[in-house]
Amino acid sequence: MTIKITDVTEEYLECIYRLQQKRGVARTSEIVKMLQVAPGTVTNTIERLERGGLILHEPYKGVTLTDEGGKIAIDVLRRHRLSERLLTDLLQVERDEAHKAACKLEHGLTEHVVAHLEKALGYPKTCPHGNPIPTKRGIIIEEQMILLTNLNEKEKGVVVKIELEDPKILRFLYTLNLIPDTNIEIVETAPFDKPITIKSNGKLQKVRYDIASKIWIKKF
Repeated sequence: MTIKITDVTEEYLECIYRLQQKRGVARTSEIVKMLQVAPGTVTNTIERLERGGLILHEPYKGVTLTDEGGKIAIDVLRRHRLSERLLTDLLQVERDEAHKAACKLEHGLTEHVVAHLEKALGYPKTCPHGNPIPTKRGIIIEEQMILLTNLNEKEKGVVVKIELEDPKILRFLYTLNLIPDTNIEIVETAPFDKPITIKSNGKLQKVRYDIASKIWIKKF
């Protein structure tokens, strides 16, 4: 069955890709939460995507992308992250606002326009939050890095990327200056998922464990 690739289709495939990258599979409940749509809507859309050969759905396990679905998802991700760069680098939109705006902008960009945009931006390798921009061929290049929560006391590194794209949390991290290319040192770890104390730019900061678990570091 041939399926029409609409904005909604792209949103779902991109969402499934992001969840699959984190957990190996995307559960319908997670898709509902991430896209903020009704469970029934997600169920119907998943059935349509499966009939179109873009995903595989195993009941009680979750959803994964087929090769074709994966190609589309990575292309959407490429357009999304280049859109974020356009918004922050050229239009001076705040980083914490760029993600939401890019979600709308990404669907209107043709391959021809994307090529010109990438050139105008100077062929950036990452989005404003440090996440890699897929190449035209769909290749994603990641640096060697470790989660902030896996560092020990006295260890140092530089922030490489932030997985979170929640505007409120991003705004909070930027007030702490916890952005890509910021040097940090672990001052104190705590048991039972309690806040981690770090030093950045000469200041001590406490970062909630759940937020720290989304920050990737390249150790010195």
